[in-house]
Amino acid sequence: MAKQNYYQKTGRRKTAVAQVRLTEGGGAIIVNGVPHEEMFPRLAHRQAIERPLMLTQSQDKYSVMVKVAGGGVTGQSEAIAHGIARALVETDEKLKPALRQNGLLTRDSRVKERKKPGLKRARKAPQYTKR
Repeated sequence: MAKQNYYQKTGRRKTAVAQVRLTEGGGAIIVNGVPHEEMFPRLAHRQAIERPLMLTQSQDKYSVMVKVAGGGVTGQSEAIAHGIARALVETDEKLKPALRQNGLLTRDSRVKERKKPGLKRARKAPQYTKR
């Protein structure tokens, strides 16, 4: 059987799911067939995506191909970062402490709380009137 020449992992955040594929060389980050600079015009989102690569000094070592769906822009960018971090650990186990220390390997499980019956929102109750 041929040797696998890429590392694939899934990253999640809220309702966003990112399938990340790490390949040797290049340094390009392609999200849904578009360079990540075009997909995420806001600097904070681009920095979130590049953070795992910056921490491990592997910006030029790997090219990243991502398929992301669901959620909003922030959720998607953080899901991509989660997936990249997981894929980097698969390439080299020595990177795990640095990524874990910066919270990039932990799945952020916070999601929007559901609305409850009899309430206006998840927790907000209608105003109480005495008379």
